[in-house]
Amino acid sequence: MNPILGSRGAVVAPHSLASQAGLDIFREGGNAIEATIAVAATLAVVYPHMTGIGGDGFWLLHAPGQAMQSIDACGATGAGVTRAIYGDWKSIPWRGPLAANTVAGTVSGWGAAYEFSRTRWGGRLPFARLLESAIYYAREGFPVTRSQEENTRAKLADLIAQPGFADTFLNQRQVPSYGQRHYFPALAATLEQLARAGTDDFYRGELAQQTGIDLATIGSPLTTNDLAQHQAQIKPPLQLRLSNATVFNMAPPTQGLASLLILGIYDRIRQTGWSPDNVEGIHALVEATKRAFLVRDKYVTDPAHMQIDPVNLLNGKMLDALASRVPLEHASSWPAPVSDGDTTWIGAVDAAGRAVSMIQSIYFEFGSGVVLPGSGICWQNRGCSFDLRPGQLRSLEPGRKPFHTLNPAMATLDDGRLLVYGTMGGEGQPQTQAAVFSRYVWGDHNVRSAVAAPRWLLGRTWAEQSTTLKLESRYSPILIQALRELGHPVEVVADFDERMGHAGALVRHPEGWIEGGEDPRSDGSVAAW
Repeated sequence: MNPILGSRGAVVAPHSLASQAGLDIFREGGNAIEATIAVAATLAVVYPHMTGIGGDGFWLLHAPGQAMQSIDACGATGAGVTRAIYGDWKSIPWRGPLAANTVAGTVSGWGAAYEFSRTRWGGRLPFARLLESAIYYAREGFPVTRSQEENTRAKLADLIAQPGFADTFLNQRQVPSYGQRHYFPALAATLEQLARAGTDDFYRGELAQQTGIDLATIGSPLTTNDLAQHQAQIKPPLQLRLSNATVFNMAPPTQGLASLLILGIYDRIRQTGWSPDNVEGIHALVEATKRAFLVRDKYVTDPAHMQIDPVNLLNGKMLDALASRVPLEHASSWPAPVSDGDTTWIGAVDAAGRAVSMIQSIYFEFGSGVVLPGSGICWQNRGCSFDLRPGQLRSLEPGRKPFHTLNPAMATLDDGRLLVYGTMGGEGQPQTQAAVFSRYVWGDHNVRSAVAAPRWLLGRTWAEQSTTLKLESRYSPILIQALRELGHPVEVVADFDERMGHAGALVRHPEGWIEGGEDPRSDGSVAAW
């Protein structure tokens, strides 16, 4: 399985039409940020069960000779979102208007990235050009993927009664079938409005006014004032020095800390002969994951409410202590994690070596399931991750950012290579990132086989609640049995199982050439020039 090669630009995304949209931008002289916006907008149309403009997004931005930057485009709860509106409920509902309780930040991330591109990277393409593919597919239609069909069918009972869902995602009350042309005319008009007026219109303009009316109509507690208060933030990401690379990821409220901790722990305990493809390596990575998730679930929340600087959780003393607690001869006990979600990840590298790792999501498949009647926006349900009990790490409060599973990744290797990688998959994101990185950097994989090789996943996935250690059936029976004998509750799942996430990776070599790998579990591709 050979990587896809290019030299003047490459993009990887979980849908081939989106990858092609990014490549078109490269061919017109666009940079990695401009290509990423085109990909992200297209995904919001052609992969609607996974992402949309009613969700949140996070970016990592790299340019040679410049400090890495990140964009936090996460929306907070509205001013009127209090525990009182949920009455006697023990938890926030996963679906429906009261699940649509946080501002959608994705479009603000596009705007912040576009301005960064123009002022720092010499970007020159009109913003409207970046939305052309998305607008076309929303208005003229796109072929439904098997993933969209299967997820619509699987979640229909939970979603069909939600405002706007059936009219938007069904075809004459039937689940649209694979290959059938599907349309989003209201969303096309919304994207055209953004193309004319710019991203700020989503929060403080004509579109914001329409959105406020729609939110009130369907019964969401969000208001136009909540939209107007939102701003994306540009800030330094978290980083961690490993033995032969520096890895970067998002700061809280995301679980980027956990992704870095897994690699930091594994780097300290790995031994000659270990591999992310053999029993010893998988066991060590799983146990490192457990240590990292315990730290994440103890500390990570809205950064304005954190009791400790996350940088202090990545110091050598902390990593040494965590590594010392990893049992090498048996599996440790494991509580059930509490995260879930779905996502789309995008990577782009341009001819100048500038790179983007970006992730956007509506949380669960189809988010809250609520579609705004005027704009056609499917709103996220990220706020259902809040705790309705007072005094907890992630207690619901007005104006608070929710905990996010989203975390795009990037790494600079000591030999000059740049690795851009990421995945969807909720609780599985840090684990799949660890598998892809360790296979490519410390194993015998090229970048494409590192993504496609059999995967493991501890705990819940983006689609279900079980807490087993899942292994794709391409692993050998001997390896599976050996992990069971170590005490892992192994569950064997299908080959190329979508529950393992939709990953991707790009590598830019110091000589300037780029190689990439897409995930056969998705509908994606690498598009290179």
